[in-house]
Amino acid sequence: MIRYFIVLLTLIFSINGFAQTAKSVNGAMIDLNTKKTIDGIEVQLVNKESKEIYTAISDNHGNFNFKNIPLGEYTFNVSDEDYNPKTFDVSLNEAHIENFTFGSPITSSPEVSWLFNWGDSGEKEYYWSHLTAKIILFLYGLCLLLIFFYSVLQLSLAIAYAKNRKKKAAEVHPILDDAKAPFVTVQLPMYNELYVADRIIEKAAEFDYPIDRMQIQVLDDSTDETVDVIAKKVAEVAARGINIQHVHRTDRTGYKAGALDAAMDQVQGEFIAIFDADFVPEKDWLRQAMAYFTDEKVGVVQTRWGHLNKEYSLLTELQAFGLNGHFAIEQGGRTASGHFINFNGTGGVWRKKCIEDAGGWEHDTLTEDLDLSYRAQLKGWRFHYCEHIIAPAELPITMSALKNQQHRWMKGGAECFIKMWKTILTAKGVKGSDKVHGLSHLFNSSVFVFILMLSILSLPVLHIKDSFSDLNSFIAVGSIFILSTIFLMYYYWMSFRDKTEQTLKSFGKFIVRFFQFLIVSMGLSLSNTVAVIEGYLGIKSSFVRTPKFNVLKKGEKMKSNKYDKKSLSIINIGEFFLFLLFGFTTVNRAIYGDLGMVPFHAMLATGYGVVFYHTIKELRQANRA
Repeated sequence: MIRYFIVLLTLIFSINGFAQTAKSVNGAMIDLNTKKTIDGIEVQLVNKESKEIYTAISDNHGNFNFKNIPLGEYTFNVSDEDYNPKTFDVSLNEAHIENFTFGSPITSSPEVSWLFNWGDSGEKEYYWSHLTAKIILFLYGLCLLLIFFYSVLQLSLAIAYAKNRKKKAAEVHPILDDAKAPFVTVQLPMYNELYVADRIIEKAAEFDYPIDRMQIQVLDDSTDETVDVIAKKVAEVAARGINIQHVHRTDRTGYKAGALDAAMDQVQGEFIAIFDADFVPEKDWLRQAMAYFTDEKVGVVQTRWGHLNKEYSLLTELQAFGLNGHFAIEQGGRTASGHFINFNGTGGVWRKKCIEDAGGWEHDTLTEDLDLSYRAQLKGWRFHYCEHIIAPAELPITMSALKNQQHRWMKGGAECFIKMWKTILTAKGVKGSDKVHGLSHLFNSSVFVFILMLSILSLPVLHIKDSFSDLNSFIAVGSIFILSTIFLMYYYWMSFRDKTEQTLKSFGKFIVRFFQFLIVSMGLSLSNTVAVIEGYLGIKSSFVRTPKFNVLKKGEKMKSNKYDKKSLSIINIGEFFLFLLFGFTTVNRAIYGDLGMVPFHAMLATGYGVVFYHTIKELRQANRA
């Protein structure tokens, strides 16, 4: 009897041992980034042996509570679909029968997902959403790769320029012998340049060049009172014994290229110097440039653009910063490496025979200068670039004027690429490196397309990062963008013309200017992308010339300009939308501590915001005028 009683007690105690539980398992959840309590989050305890799952949900104060959990070894999971997974081990033993409390609040960060939910928080992921994510990452990586390739080529030009600087500094510049000075025609193409027409005519008339060997042609396509202003100025200059003609067209076919082509049969000179209306060349400019035509194979001498109103505003300073990069590194670097360069449309001299041999001026693109440059060099003509000879010009002082100029340059570059790429690729006698740099030169405007695509794609990439952990290693390739930025920094540092003997101070000023330039360039990427796409699709548009204001000094009041037309466009609305979109994403990711793309998105938001702000500000000022 006693033996049976002992067995019964043993069974009772054994059953009680198997049934021992922790009556209460308590804890609290807080946000990893904001440190605020999280309500409504689902957490789990998973028994390691039985795999049984116990679930609790946090209350309004972030507290959660599990009731009657059997003692044993568990895995704690944050299993809420709105929060990133978090897992750790928990051991419940006899000491926890009455209560177990996590020693400190458990932290977790939410999945920052603002698109449709592609994947799930478990091991299975939807096939089509995963495939879509891979396609997006491929396009994202392709944009990064193309931008990187662009930056590498620019870096190579900067290195070539740097290596060649000492050699160029030691060069002795030739001096023109007046007795051998060839006959030169100075062409001044204009269209409705009321504010600057007489200035450029006077500057051309003042050239220190044998008067009996110079002709000035004012190629006037104007349709307003500019015609009378030009006629009066031409008569005044002619009365001083200077060979000058006013060539007025009533048919504007071909725009600037058409005017240049139409005047060819009236050109008296062996050489043709070309200046746009906003340029103010020095008296000795023509004499200096003509000294470089001693070699019969030199078809063009191009000089560097200066900036009359660089310090007028931050906008003009940033334009000067960018143009200095082109006129130092691109033109200088290509020249040093023996690659093709381009006539910049103004501030240069052509050999008339070179123009004729290359097929003459054609007006099927908006950048007739770039087009003719490549046709001439493919014919074997050499171009000489003179960085030390400066042709000062006026920079656009309004956002609308800058956009017009950028649109023409970007679209024209794309049109030239479509027109010339096969010819360059199959050209005989042209080095492979020259072909690569030539094609990239014509393709350069497309970098704005890649920047816009990269910025748009970066938004779903953030969602992919949150949703597909197995694809995060591919996203890490985005760090290549930092390397591209460093390469471009070196490129612009080599061309930075505001350096002083205080290197540290100069570099600090450069860094500020570089990122200001980068930000505004990003803000222009939408309008420039539209221009490039129009060029590739063959969509034709008129030659919209850049309005000139004849405003030079900082603080000088901007004059009313009837040519500076302003209106709100669909592109402006798009810029405002992108400002809001990237601004929201910047704040959103910063709040939750995912800072990887915050600087990039902050720059985009600032760039689009600045461009849109100035557009609206100028529009309001125009409406009040």
